[in-house]
Amino acid sequence: MFNQTLVCSKLKVRNLDDIPMKTRFTELFGIEHPVVCPGMSWIAIPELVAAVANAGGLGILATGPLTADQTRDAIRRIRTLTDKPFGIGCTLMMPGAKENAEVALEEKVPVINFSLGKGDWIVQRAHAYGGKVIATVVTEKHAKAAERIGCDALLVTGHEAAAHGGEVTSLVLVPAVAKAVKIPVIGTGGFGTGGGLLAALALGAEAVAMGTRFAMTQESPLHANTKQVIAQKRVADTLYSKNFDGIHCRVMKTPVTERMMKKPMGLFKALFTSLTVARGMKVPLPKLLLGTLLKGPALMLQIAYFGAATPRFKLATEQGNLQTGVQMIGQVQGLIDDVPGVAELMQRIVNEAADARSRVEQAFL
Repeated sequence: MFNQTLVCSKLKVRNLDDIPMKTRFTELFGIEHPVVCPGMSWIAIPELVAAVANAGGLGILATGPLTADQTRDAIRRIRTLTDKPFGIGCTLMMPGAKENAEVALEEKVPVINFSLGKGDWIVQRAHAYGGKVIATVVTEKHAKAAERIGCDALLVTGHEAAAHGGEVTSLVLVPAVAKAVKIPVIGTGGFGTGGGLLAALALGAEAVAMGTRFAMTQESPLHANTKQVIAQKRVADTLYSKNFDGIHCRVMKTPVTERMMKKPMGLFKALFTSLTVARGMKVPLPKLLLGTLLKGPALMLQIAYFGAATPRFKLATEQGNLQTGVQMIGQVQGLIDDVPGVAELMQRIVNEAADARSRVEQAFL
């Protein structure tokens, strides 16, 4: 029987205060450990974000599924749970994202993470109150552009990552971007252990994001059935395709996703479903149509496919339905077989990093 409170006890427990891990990222963002929980839709809710912050990392709230009012409520909820720095994520190509970013700026959120859009206006306004901005990138070109507009750090997403990773693996992408820019790099994709953290630091990163690993914690709202399945999966049990939501996306390999690999959703069904989803999220139809049309036909269709995929993602994440639902997941799922609390996981990661460092040092003796 799978037990969500199962805890790995192989490592010796040490006091976190005895193992300082300082990088430019921790110093600049005012956190204890160079570990980030990215803004995963339907998973990075206030309780998980606050738990990561209280454990010394940086938690980022997912605002994609939220209205502006819900985003404001979520930000204020986080502030009742922690007094540590936290962030919010905004995918700027999506309807409602600009409004959510505006709320974050009004609320003076310490960190804003934007992706898939121009975030220069966010940088200017966040810096005005002392906030920090992280851009999500998958190429050196986009990394340099984000640095030019004044971003404080980069969330560099490799091919191994859940959802929308790039075409290049983290092993190559992280050092390539770290070489191309001067601001701190957060390695993302394939990281879920302390050994991975140490490897990322060796590659030139100054922090790592561990989405799949934090999704598999007690504070994560990911459905128990989905957690149980993830714990049984291997590193090879994912698929990467445009067929799931219109953007190249990594998801869990299941019978339904294997069928979708062969036959993507039709255009008319995608448009119809996305409009239904928009109504459910209370996005005004005229605003939705005008906002997407102004982005151009190609991007409009991409948004339609993404919107149409939303019900499938929610089924897997919120209801544990993997028969018709689709779960975004990283290849690192194959390294995860338990569901600890966030504080315990953070201590484990730091302990593992120290053990990995000791093993590497032995090689130089």
